[in-house]
Amino acid sequence: MSKRATLLAGAAALALVVSPLSAQAPQTAVLAGGCFWGIQNLFEHVRGVTRVVAGYAGGTAETASYDQVGTETTGHAESVQITFDPSVVSYETLLDVFFSVGHDPTELNRQGPDVGTSYRSAIFYLNDEQRDVAQAVIARLTAAHAYAHPIVTQVVPFKGFYRAEAYHQDFATHHPDHPYIVINDLPKVDHLRAKFPQLYRETPVLTSSR
Repeated sequence: MSKRATLLAGAAALALVVSPLSAQAPQTAVLAGGCFWGIQNLFEHVRGVTRVVAGYAGGTAETASYDQVGTETTGHAESVQITFDPSVVSYETLLDVFFSVGHDPTELNRQGPDVGTSYRSAIFYLNDEQRDVAQAVIARLTAAHAYAHPIVTQVVPFKGFYRAEAYHQDFATHHPDHPYIVINDLPKVDHLRAKFPQLYRETPVLTSSR
């Protein structure tokens, strides 16, 4: 059963404006790779990440709510906004985690049991450097034949990020026994621990506690 089928409607999303990146300050990445529960939980276990917010990107503020995004007509994708310390973990390394353990970048407009454009794979770049890094990572993986099928991840300019309803934040941590989390999301953290042991931290940095 899909994640969406397990939930009741939530409250309206709150807009969150992201400032341009600075090389001298904490940086921000905005990624979409299926259900934001699992992607948020995954990156909360990555060293150097200081905050991960579940939300919506790709559409407008007026349609940034769980009910509306679920109609697959808003242009939004379930996304995460990752704040990270570039002296500890680089943007490229975050993308390596995203591609290798976060999701399947060859699935078009779906991830696992969740189907629709709101579950698409996308990188919303905040500047030219992020765009170039994202394109280079995809080119590297393609040249290495890392996947049996072509990568379909969109690399598109960032327009806005809108925080999801409160009950979505840190959902995997608050509901570790939820069948969807057990089947689809906890394995991502296990894969992170196995593939990137130097990046893994046991205690996640939670958003809902702030």
